[in-house]
Amino acid sequence: MSILDQLGQLWHGLIGFIEKIVIPDWSSVIGLLPVLLVLGVLGPILSILALVWAYQLARRPRTRLRFAAGPTPAHLGEDGRPVFPRGLPFCPRDGLIFAAGTRTCDRCAGALSVTCPMCGLGREAAFSTCGDCGLVLKVEPRAAARQLRPVGPPPGGAAAA
Repeated sequence: MSILDQLGQLWHGLIGFIEKIVIPDWSSVIGLLPVLLVLGVLGPILSILALVWAYQLARRPRTRLRFAAGPTPAHLGEDGRPVFPRGLPFCPRDGLIFAAGTRTCDRCAGALSVTCPMCGLGREAAFSTCGDCGLVLKVEPRAAARQLRPVGPPPGGAAAA
């Protein structure tokens, strides 16, 4: 075989390879349509949904609440006496600050006091209204605030118009 015959054979092999790419076997391409539809249509849609979900997960607000397990000791002022925050029940005997809605001290079983956040007047935690300025400071305990409403219309018939 001469070099011209080898070049001709190489040329025919290259043309045969390109012919398979340019002029495909249409029956095999039609058989691949479901796979191409899944990859070409559902793939980008699922990718976009996953990106939107990840974006929403990253951008959603997060709560930074910490619930105290029990009473916390009050900070001491410069004179060494406890300083109690306004609006939270506290025990002046034990120097403890309790969660909102608490009325009695766990240690001494005495009534808790509250300082009004508006006028600064002290009162018992059992009273919901300030005697000086009239501010209503009634915070229900957490368990009582989560009462569920009954399902359905009110008793006695249809809903009020």
